[in-house]
Amino acid sequence: MADTAVQEKKVVVQESEPLFGKKERKLLSDPLNDNNPITVQVLGICSALAVTSLVAPSVVMAVAVVFVCGAASFFTSLIRNQIPKSVRLIAQLIIIAALVTVVELTLKYLNYPIYKQLSVYIGLIITNCIVMGRLEAFAMANKPWRALIDGIGNGIGYGVILIAVAIVRELFGKGTLLGFGIIGPSTAQTPYLIDTASDGITGTLFGWYTNNNLMVLPAAAMFIIGVMIWIQRSYNRKLIDIS
Repeated sequence: MADTAVQEKKVVVQESEPLFGKKERKLLSDPLNDNNPITVQVLGICSALAVTSLVAPSVVMAVAVVFVCGAASFFTSLIRNQIPKSVRLIAQLIIIAALVTVVELTLKYLNYPIYKQLSVYIGLIITNCIVMGRLEAFAMANKPWRALIDGIGNGIGYGVILIAVAIVRELFGKGTLLGFGIIGPSTAQTPYLIDTASDGITGTLFGWYTNNNLMVLPAAAMFIIGVMIWIQRSYNRKLIDIS
């Protein structure tokens, strides 16, 4: 009699990866410090010089890049297996251009004055090396959800530096924040919280203060970013040999 062998089927249960686990949190946190697109990778400097003289346009630009970088990463990852390698860059540019067009038309409808300030630079997001870099380096090799988080994280990392530079430039260059007067000589058109021309105590304490016109120039953004890089590497020593 032939021996009957009973084969036990082993069912391998794969643990599902958490939707927002440690790896996903790292994708969001790294671009804020250890792998910041501007201060570590030294990318996206052009727009940081051009749009950061005022806070409001910088916030709009930051939101636009977060949206475009996140959405472009998601859609690129979604169709990455269908994109021929020979035309992958063209396909990525088409995806980015479509999203930038949506941003541009939406901004034109919602806030035309800021659209006029940023119209050229919104269009230049298409060739922003941060967006293109994340699509090529990460989205083409990872699943859509992780690609989306990576794109959003890098967009936020870029936006934080952009807004920080704009705050310094607007405050010390014009004495305002979001158009609200903080420090300077008050006039009928622009009252300041700290009136340096006042005959009272604020004028006595801050009468010497004058807003620095150098901060209005694009070169000031380069100085500020340089100081940020210096400060970051001072407390995060492992970044010294990077970039």
